Amino acid sequence: MQAFPDAAALRAPRSLDDLLLYRLSRAVRAGSGMATRLVEGGFGITHREWGMIGMLAQIGEITSSAFAERLQLDRVRTSRGLRSLSEKKLVERRRDAEDGREVHVRLSATGRELCNALFPRIARLNMDLLECIDEEHLDVFLECLRRLELRGKELSALGAVPEKADRRSGGTRHRWR
Repeated sequence: MQAFPDAAALRAPRSLDDLLLYRLSRAVRAGSGMATRLVEGGFGITHREWGMIGMLAQIGEITSSAFAERLQLDRVRTSRGLRSLSEKKLVERRRDAEDGREVHVRLSATGRELCNALFPRIARLNMDLLECIDEEHLDVFLECLRRLELRGKELSALGAVPEKADRRSGGTRHRWR
């Protein structure tokens, strides 16, 4: 395993390993691969679909546009995910009686059954990952995550990165020059 940077290196990065977002990504990948294998291999849904199912289990019925906002996903990705879950009979959709353009979504009985079977296993994986952190450090860690999330939202709102992703026209396949 590569050496972890100290605080000074994180504040003035000189290598990839000194970048906060890189370190966070590595930490997430270390555990999320197991979760992905569980949801995809064990239950036949994608990681994103699992997030949608878990959120619907928490909130019940919601409009698809409000759901996209709640998930912090664009409407197109949300619509695709909901369509896939509907085809798998895990989500039910119905048109709004007053505004026919609006669609309400909720878990089907099968979706609730899947969630009830999967959630305890995902929760156990999360608890196993946290076994290496004592309560005092966990409280500090959670406060740091909260602050990082807020700061990320602030920077995004301020337009800290003016570039836009251009995946639709193959932006990631283009050369940088």
